Amino acid sequence: MFFHLEIKLSSMNKLHKLLIRLRSKLLVFLTHNMALPLLRIIRQPKPFPYTKEELKNFPPETLGNELINFLDEKELQLLPYYAKHDIKHILLQYDTTDEGEVCLQCFMLGNGHLSFPVAATVLYGFVTMPEYWPKFRRAFKRGKNATRISEWKWFEILTEKTSSLIQKIEPNEKTN
Repeated sequence: MFFHLEIKLSSMNKLHKLLIRLRSKLLVFLTHNMALPLLRIIRQPKPFPYTKEELKNFPPETLGNELINFLDEKELQLLPYYAKHDIKHILLQYDTTDEGEVCLQCFMLGNGHLSFPVAATVLYGFVTMPEYWPKFRRAFKRGKNATRISEWKWFEILTEKTSSLIQKIEPNEKTN
């Protein structure tokens, strides 16, 4: 009886891990293969004005320097139409995990920014990641209480110190 229960739990654990991997792959596919190319056509955003080499010349502790360090640490490419999103990861301090991606978008929704990517990611997170609902709620509240950032000139603040920008977003919070 006990052995039979162990096998069932082991099978359920394997199934759970498989579902999480599939959920993650689906999120990446929907974002990178569908939403980003489509939004690039619709929005026609300005490309990021710096190369990786230029970012390496930014002074230490500036957002530009932190961006290149972030990309290198995460082994990510500098995508010319996606750099603004990576900057938000740095300033809002959410990881690039599935959980972190949804938390970032929950923050943005709470901060008053409603767009297709925000709504779609938040909806996807709530439907497929119930184990993170409390974290999503906290991220939403955090965004609601933070300084509104959706109108920031993202490429113009790269020379500013990252810590001072984080402090501007949440002036009542202590920075590291």
